[in-house]
Amino acid sequence: MAAADPARSDPRRIREAIRDRALALGFDAVGFAPAELGPEARERLADYVRQGRHGDMGWMAERTEQRSHPRGLWPEARTAIVLGTSYAPHDDPRRLLDHPDRAVVSVYARNRDYHDLVKGRLKTLGQWLAHSYKAELKVFVDTAPVMEKPLAERAGLGWQGKHTNLVSRDHGSWLFLGEVYTTLELPPDPPGADRCGSCTRCQDACPTAAFPAPYQLDARRCISYLTIEHKGPIPEELRPLMGNRIYGCDDCLAACPWNKFARATREPAFLPRAELTAPRLADLAELDDPGFRQVFSGSPIKRIGRDRFVRNVLIAIGNSGDPALRPAAERRLHDESELVRDAAGWAVARLAG
Repeated sequence: MAAADPARSDPRRIREAIRDRALALGFDAVGFAPAELGPEARERLADYVRQGRHGDMGWMAERTEQRSHPRGLWPEARTAIVLGTSYAPHDDPRRLLDHPDRAVVSVYARNRDYHDLVKGRLKTLGQWLAHSYKAELKVFVDTAPVMEKPLAERAGLGWQGKHTNLVSRDHGSWLFLGEVYTTLELPPDPPGADRCGSCTRCQDACPTAAFPAPYQLDARRCISYLTIEHKGPIPEELRPLMGNRIYGCDDCLAACPWNKFARATREPAFLPRAELTAPRLADLAELDDPGFRQVFSGSPIKRIGRDRFVRNVLIAIGNSGDPALRPAAERRLHDESELVRDAAGWAVARLAG
């Protein structure tokens, strides 16, 4: 009888083979952690929901138990393989904030939807893993009740910074995360250590003061939440603080000094499309539903729909201080969408002084 192949039975060799395969597939960071989270992460989530800081994101409150316990989502899971893909920008994403006639779109949304690319790679890795080691597994990319950032910290990819996002020594604040839950028992990597120190640049950079304290975020004041997740009219007291940010906000991420170690992404799917590098607010305000769908086909922006998107554009127009943009807002005063009409009326009034 042939001797067993130690590379297929030694958990440490299996772990390193998985790491090598993941890096070869295009992932930039790989870590391993037990499929469990400590009480601190669970309590932080429960407290976040208790205080209502999740806003309209009801899905967060509905599945807190599964979200705070990986095995609550899949009892057979033993190891969480956490994978990071860098989308570090080639220039400062805040450069257009001083150009009020242009729109600022978050770095992650300037080209293809990252969910598609990352999930495709995860499935390829999963197929290889299942074939090579007869393992059961499930893959996730930000669409299931998975606490990605605490798991990534536990797997050694970095630490949750004071802006509540993951910070990596090698990739700064610019990592897309994905996970593979598997029945394999694999040795964990050392967890990430907090290296924020006394720095508060991310919190100081927030235009809407969305951080009540270090490591705490109130989504109801966050521009990313307001422009993407929030379905209704944006509170009027927050509108002037949004500037020309029409989809997401990178201010707290871009302010992190650890970004100086990040190399700009070479992934073509994450390089900005020409029409989203410095789009004109006046042009975006003219989009009807078919035009919106055509322009943002394959983009994560498409998910919020035309009405919410134009709402955001009109708020940016109102903040521009440019009377030349007033006709673009006036043309939306009789829009079919009440949400758009509300934002248009506010923009016209603001530009009228």
